[in-house]
Amino acid sequence: MTGSRAIHRQMMISEIVIVRHPVSVCVPVNHRVTLRVRAEGTGVLSYQWFSEDEREVPGGTQADLTIRAKKTQGYVCRVNDHLHNFVFSEWVKVKVLDIDKSGLPIDWQGEPHIAINPKPQKVQRGAKLTLRCAAFGIPTPHYQWHRNGEPLLDKTTDTLQINCATAEHEGWYLCSVSNVLEERWTEPVDVEIVETVKPPPAALTATDKVALLIGNLNYTSHPGLMAPTMDVHELANLLQQLGFRVVSLLDLTREEMLAAIDKFLQLLDKGVYGLFYYAGHGYEHAGRNYLVAVDAPQPYQTENCVCVQRVMHQMQERQTALSVILLDTCRKWYNQDCVPSVIMPLAPSGNTVYGYGTCEDAEAFEVQDGGKSTGIFTKYLNRHILQSEKVTHVLEKVSEDLGKDPLITGKQAVEIKHTVKEPRSLADKVQTTGHTRELHLRDVCWKQANELPRKRKLVFHCGVEVEVSFSALFSNVLVAFATVKTICNHTQDCTVTLSSTPSMEDIFSRSGRSEEMDSLLFNTPHNPDCTLRLCSLQKLKESIVIRVDLHYTHTDSKLRHTESQQMDIGKPLVASCQLYRSKHAAKDRGQESASAKSMGNILNHKSKLHQTAGGPQHPHTRKAVCTAKVGITQRCNEPEENDENEL
Repeated sequence: MTGSRAIHRQMMISEIVIVRHPVSVCVPVNHRVTLRVRAEGTGVLSYQWFSEDEREVPGGTQADLTIRAKKTQGYVCRVNDHLHNFVFSEWVKVKVLDIDKSGLPIDWQGEPHIAINPKPQKVQRGAKLTLRCAAFGIPTPHYQWHRNGEPLLDKTTDTLQINCATAEHEGWYLCSVSNVLEERWTEPVDVEIVETVKPPPAALTATDKVALLIGNLNYTSHPGLMAPTMDVHELANLLQQLGFRVVSLLDLTREEMLAAIDKFLQLLDKGVYGLFYYAGHGYEHAGRNYLVAVDAPQPYQTENCVCVQRVMHQMQERQTALSVILLDTCRKWYNQDCVPSVIMPLAPSGNTVYGYGTCEDAEAFEVQDGGKSTGIFTKYLNRHILQSEKVTHVLEKVSEDLGKDPLITGKQAVEIKHTVKEPRSLADKVQTTGHTRELHLRDVCWKQANELPRKRKLVFHCGVEVEVSFSALFSNVLVAFATVKTICNHTQDCTVTLSSTPSMEDIFSRSGRSEEMDSLLFNTPHNPDCTLRLCSLQKLKESIVIRVDLHYTHTDSKLRHTESQQMDIGKPLVASCQLYRSKHAAKDRGQESASAKSMGNILNHKSKLHQTAGGPQHPHTRKAVCTAKVGITQRCNEPEENDENEL
């Protein structure tokens, strides 16, 4: 109808003449408004009002239309005669302001009533200046802005806006509001133009945040550790609160560590925050730090370990916005006369951080208080890591707290090395704009290591229903929960047991560790009837089949029965990443023979230099001064020989 408005107004206009058109109004919400049209024509005239959505107004068939204004809307009236001639009035707008109307007189007749006065402004040079005035009126009021008493010819709406304020826009402003009934003025307000203040720097953001946490505790040839379990678990939870995608792994061989690091590096990209954490045995050689894999022989060599500086070098190659390596391991010096391998430095890129749990040529300790084991460094790290401060400042607080701990006074001190050139924090927000495709690819890759089997309900032949659900304690430790949900009248004393094929070793079944793991398991809303821990999933080469055995007593025969069902859960969590297929294995085997020839003479010549009077050293448990119940254990293991090879 709006498109044909001009045509309608031309048709038979000589037959019907509108002598008074309706007028636009501006009223408070819910105010009763009467729109009027007056027309002359042949015979009896009929009327029909329309709203701007081209719908007939219910009951709007008179010359006067009374409505209760709910929202701003346009109206028009069509006038017809008995000869089917018609003409449309002018369109009018009923503008509705949902603002304070407390000052509106009860007997208000439509004269301008100012509801919103402009406010004084202090505007920076070059910024936008906006003054607003709003008034009720029937008809709708006309606005005219003035500056320093002079009318501004192009400023005749309820809002005065200047996109780029300069010194000439400074002064005092007021607005004239008028209609056919009256004219009123707002109070004058001052506008001050001030010099531009440099805005604070934009908040630093990451395009994503990814963390790899490795804890080695069950060594085949070296003393075991207690703390990495709780350290990795608690730090993983805290990093997830900071928005990190976390992969947490326990007890990895060297090949598994290298494969996990490769997967971690695939998740890094330009603008990403990358964090690598390790807890376990380690040592330092010629300024390089080495992480000891659980399968490292005795005595181990650098070729049995992972070089930390090489990991940082690879992280920098991915052009990360922040690269952080946190090490809760010893840094005792060994075999310093051996020539280190070559790691070519990158151009200075900055924003790299090393947080060492202890300083050079020193040991790191873990506290064992019976109920909970933790590395001293990680204990204080977890206290501060959620703080939204520059990452180096967080580590400084960790260092200060650790320095006050009487258990390790004179034995352990945090060391921080960094090239941070921006105040980046682990709590910085993730800004994905412009990086959607890369984020999607990382999301697919990350989810591969975090895919949980779906919850299932099994109904046994006897009618008992058992629910099996799953939870990830670590990215390579899955827990299956079995709960009897419903029983039948002819069954009683129902119990359920779980087993798996292949059988996955429970690395936490040793004395003192099972209780600690149980505290993690049952710190959940679960109240299962049975649990099964499936550990070392990185070694899994085939699908896992869970067997659920239901044991019950038949209420009539009083005999004990067992029913079984099986469920294939595939390769959950990190098992799907096939870390056992490390690309480093073949490479290292090829280098082994060449290295043996090139290094053989050096090994024979220097072997005596690495022996001490008492033979090889081993970690041992020490009692801290004035601590009857709390012990501290070293996180190092001295090798007899440590000769550097190209990794």
